[in-house]
Amino acid sequence: MTAMLEVAELGHTYQAKDGAHQAIKDLSFTVGTGELVCVVGPSGCGKSTLLRTISGLIKPTDGGISLHGNEVDGVPDDLAVVFQDYSRSLFPWLSVQKNVEFPLRRSLGRSARRARAAEALEWVGLTDAGRKYPWQLSGGMQQRVAIARALAYRPALLLMDEPFASVDAQTRFELEDLLLKVKREHSTTVLVVTHDIDESVYLGDRVLVLSGSPAAVVADLTVDLPAERDQITTRESAAFVSLRAEVARLLSRPEAVLARRRADEAKAAKWAEAEREALAEDHVTR
Repeated sequence: MTAMLEVAELGHTYQAKDGAHQAIKDLSFTVGTGELVCVVGPSGCGKSTLLRTISGLIKPTDGGISLHGNEVDGVPDDLAVVFQDYSRSLFPWLSVQKNVEFPLRRSLGRSARRARAAEALEWVGLTDAGRKYPWQLSGGMQQRVAIARALAYRPALLLMDEPFASVDAQTRFELEDLLLKVKREHSTTVLVVTHDIDESVYLGDRVLVLSGSPAAVVADLTVDLPAERDQITTRESAAFVSLRAEVARLLSRPEAVLARRRADEAKAAKWAEAEREALAEDHVTR
């Protein structure tokens, strides 16, 4: 699978009056084209900072990010973000249709914008809501509008920061299934930050588990579940339960897991160096 997004030794430190705060440190991972990757970690570990650096909203202090092999330096043209606080990301004075059209105003003509927005609203089940205003909709419907706006833009990469945290359980399930449908039917590449372990396993092709602040990757887990998923049968399956337990275990003591992984890596590097030296010495002897 071709890597669309590459994050290499990424770090970011915030400067404040009371001193520097390192939010993320030495983060490295890739996201393949058409892949949906979920990121979980302790509260305050730097997950939102990670998304902001990937989106180009803030410049990292260390490491680098590339999209399609090109270094991210500013906000990429083919990237969209869905924020947790959907009520603040929608314009209350614009209709639902106009909200979805908004990011298209510079790239498409009026008729093309209308058609693209109508299509996106159909994808999220809001065909009849185009003339309404955000304040006339429920929280779940407003979040659907925010997702439709991102999808209408046709981004190569969709970033989602706790996108379903503020909706009720039933709406969350509906939006999760909607995201899987869009990803499956349109080959959308998605990176989702979530606090919900079950959600990360249900949605993801992979789950990245982060340590506490400064965030580092504790584990990169492959989700071995069928592409077609169901809120009942998938969550009852042995594979789902096992992986959910593994993510929970990693999150319960991420620093210890990370320390052990780094110790193993150091040991492996030491053995590799010893083997190289032995081979070199053997070559000289011969």
